[in-house]
Amino acid sequence: MTTAFIYSLLSVGAISLISLIGIITLSWSDRLLHSSVFALVSLAVGALLGDAFLHLIPEAYESGDAFTISMSILAGILLFFLLEKTLHWHHHHGFEESEDATHPVGKLVLVSDGVHNLIDGIIIGAAYLVSVPVGIATTIAVILHEIPQEIGDFGVLIHSGYTKMRALWLNFLSALLAVAGAVLAFFLGSASEQFTTYLLPFAAGGFVYIAMSDLIPELHKTKRVQHSIVQFLAILVGIAAMAALLALE
Repeated sequence: MTTAFIYSLLSVGAISLISLIGIITLSWSDRLLHSSVFALVSLAVGALLGDAFLHLIPEAYESGDAFTISMSILAGILLFFLLEKTLHWHHHHGFEESEDATHPVGKLVLVSDGVHNLIDGIIIGAAYLVSVPVGIATTIAVILHEIPQEIGDFGVLIHSGYTKMRALWLNFLSALLAVAGAVLAFFLGSASEQFTTYLLPFAAGGFVYIAMSDLIPELHKTKRVQHSIVQFLAILVGIAAMAALLALE
C-alpha cells in the first residue's frame, strides 16, 4: 500500500507539471501569441468535446445507470450555466479590479479543469490500488490525454485576458488538484470508483457547456475564410487527439 501510494503521488506530480507546457510560449512575441490564440481556442474546443463524448461519457455509462449518468451530465451543464451567470454578475457590478478585468470564460475553464484534474487523480489512485503496472499504464494514458487539453486551456486563458505568467500559474494550481484526487482515492479505497462514476459525467457536462456556449461563439467573431478553415482544422485535430487515445484504454 505504501509503495502504491508513493508511485501514485509521483504520477500525479508529473501530471501536474504538464500544466506548465505553456511555458514554451514565453519566448513567443505577444503578436505571435495573439495571432495563434484562436487556433489554440479551436484546439481546446476539439479537446473538450472529444474528451466529453469519447472518454468521459462512455466510461461513465459503463459503470452507472443511464438515467443517473444523463442527469449528472445535465447537472454539469446547468451548474456551469449558473456559475457563469454569477461570474458575469460580479464582472459587471465592479467586484473585479479594473486592472484585473478578465473574461469569465477563463474562470470557467479553471473550474472545469480543476474538476477534471481531481477526477484524473482519483482514477490514477484507484488504478494503483489495483496494481503498480495498472497505475503506470493509466498514468501514461492520462499524460497523453492532458497535453493537448493543457495547450488549449492555456490559449483560452490568454484569450480571456490573463498574462502568460498568470495563466501558467493558475493552470498549475488547478493541476495540483490531481494530487488531492489521488490522496482521496486512497482514503476512499474501493468507494472511489463509485465516487468517480458521478464526477465523470458532471465534468463532461461542464466541458460541453464551455465548448458550445463560450468558446465556439468566440470563434465566430472572426469572419475571414482562412481563419475559419484553420479553426475547423484545429477543432478536428483536438477531436482526433482524443480519439487516438482510445487505443491506449
